[in-house]
Amino acid sequence: MALLTPYSKVPELNTATVLLVENEEELQSKLANAIVQYEKHFNVNVRLARKLPLPVENKETRPRIDLIVFIVNLLSERSLQSVESSLAHLHSDCFLGKVCFLVTDARCGSHTQERLVSVRKLAASHQCPVLCAEHRTAEGVNAAAVRLLNILKVTAGMSPIATTALYLSSLTRCSVTSDLDED
Repeated sequence: MALLTPYSKVPELNTATVLLVENEEELQSKLANAIVQYEKHFNVNVRLARKLPLPVENKETRPRIDLIVFIVNLLSERSLQSVESSLAHLHSDCFLGKVCFLVTDARCGSHTQERLVSVRKLAASHQCPVLCAEHRTAEGVNAAAVRLLNILKVTAGMSPIATTALYLSSLTRCSVTSDLDED
């Protein structure tokens, strides 16, 4: 079992690749379509996976992955468990600005709040940002796509300003508030 590493391949010119990982595929395809259809100044490849590790068969033809997005549906315990198990298949260099968490259904009851705290703790322990998305409306999906494209632009080195992925991670990382430290 090989770890997924961020710098094992040479980047393609004016191309960025995002890997969307979601166990239930509820938001994944809608988000992928929104990312591809959004107008941008560089090419975007969107890869989809239900979990990590990725299959070994196409390892040689797989492009360099610039951003890994773990999509967590807070209504599903299995979604969170899948993300937790997938994190073990990432090299530690991936957590230097190449990974983020996208949560859905953050407003739907007490069980989701407990899972949101779990995701925030997980993100804080890996120094990764947590984004919230509304996946039930087209506007919510498009807003999530725009946010991910902005992060992807920086992680792939397409940003015109001198911003590194590590700097982006420090700007967008999950801030651990006192309510997370009470456990």
